[in-house]
Amino acid sequence: MSVIDEVLEANDIYSRTHELRRLTPRPARKMTGDAHIIRNAGGIVTDDSLRSLLISHYLLDTEEIMVINHTDCGLMHTSEQELRTRIQNRTGTAAIAPAFFFAFQNIEENVRHQLQKLHTHPWIPKEVSVRGFVYDVSSGRLREIK
Repeated sequence: MSVIDEVLEANDIYSRTHELRRLTPRPARKMTGDAHIIRNAGGIVTDDSLRSLLISHYLLDTEEIMVINHTDCGLMHTSEQELRTRIQNRTGTAAIAPAFFFAFQNIEENVRHQLQKLHTHPWIPKEVSVRGFVYDVSSGRLREIK
């Protein structure tokens, strides 16, 4: 049985006791993360994640954003060129997109760079709280990055 088949089987079991609850798309605590989790490799503020954050703020009234990276991230253990070469060697072809994988070596620097993108974007109001963290996978603790 594939993992997708296992998920479908678990969903079938869950759906037998599922009860419709009145949920609003607006995050109750007005923070991305309460209901709006936007996740990608490396915790990178890409055009698409920025699009989702703007929608969350302007349509659903999100007022706080947490950028969270985690220790031992796979993108810390490679470079742009190494990753592109690995993929091209496995597939036997080059591709135009993605233009960048956003590999990095310093996790704190990466968090600061993502925060800078958000703090300087003209459509993210200054009153929206934007803070960055590193999640330590060995201890389970969040550490704020300033």
